[in-house]
Amino acid sequence: MGDRRNLAPWVDKYWWSNDGLRLHYREYEGPADKPAILCFPGLTRNARDYEGVAERLAGKWRVLAVEFRGRGESAYAKDPMSYVPLTYFQDVQALLAEAGVDRFVAIGTSLGGIVTMLLAATERDRLAGAVLNDVGPEIGAAGLARIRTYVGKPVQYPTWMHAARAIAEGNRDVFPNYGIEDWLRMAKRLCRLNSSGRIVYDYDMKIAEPFRVPGNEAGPDMWRALDGLKDKPLLVVRGARSDILSASVADRMIEYLPGAELVTIPDVGHAPTLEEPEAAAGIDRLLAKAAKGAKPAARAKAG
Repeated sequence: MGDRRNLAPWVDKYWWSNDGLRLHYREYEGPADKPAILCFPGLTRNARDYEGVAERLAGKWRVLAVEFRGRGESAYAKDPMSYVPLTYFQDVQALLAEAGVDRFVAIGTSLGGIVTMLLAATERDRLAGAVLNDVGPEIGAAGLARIRTYVGKPVQYPTWMHAARAIAEGNRDVFPNYGIEDWLRMAKRLCRLNSSGRIVYDYDMKIAEPFRVPGNEAGPDMWRALDGLKDKPLLVVRGARSDILSASVADRMIEYLPGAELVTIPDVGHAPTLEEPEAAAGIDRLLAKAAKGAKPAARAKAG
């Protein structure tokens, strides 16, 4: 179950995809009279990304930290072309049925936010609210080009410190205020120890194959998918230094969905961890609306 020090208890659980893959999520217990919180990570990430969020919310909410196929303890796909948002979305639909989730709040970072938008278009009646973390219906070309330079390239490190320093070297623009302890924590979320005792990234390198095909990063017209979030509690979190979600697109999202809230995290790029005080406070406001089943309040912008 991983390193449990100072972490809320979770249970490792599994479900089956429609094409027969055994997929993994962490479940943190919470009351049954509130919507469950489903946490969806970014392209190369896993359930560990949500340790801080789950630690803060566990007990007050039922939290499911999902690992998409090809990440963490979820099985790797035989067909790498299934590593696309539509398939991840179908996998989550299977999870909703198997885990008995009738109503839920979706928290999606980057790729996880794209999956959230697809769910909003089809599972609107069950969706109690959503957080889109540094992603929108239009994705920055510069950010996509940057991601394509590293995703799917296998690297090994002899120690965690080597991994942390390498990750720091490639991400200083994203988290300019991080110290070595922060980079070590990120390394332990991003990477795993393999059978040879080397530190490697914790995902199937083949996830890059469809991602390198233009158009496969998201899907068709994602603005239409965003329609499913109209009149739903919605929080958009943006890193002020993001090259994936531009300030102009974020502002257009808020105009498109009156009542949504935009929180901008200073001195952070793609993507905020959602443990920042501004993000945590925004999530709490979103969850308060979702718990009451209330319609979102008037437009608010923070950060």
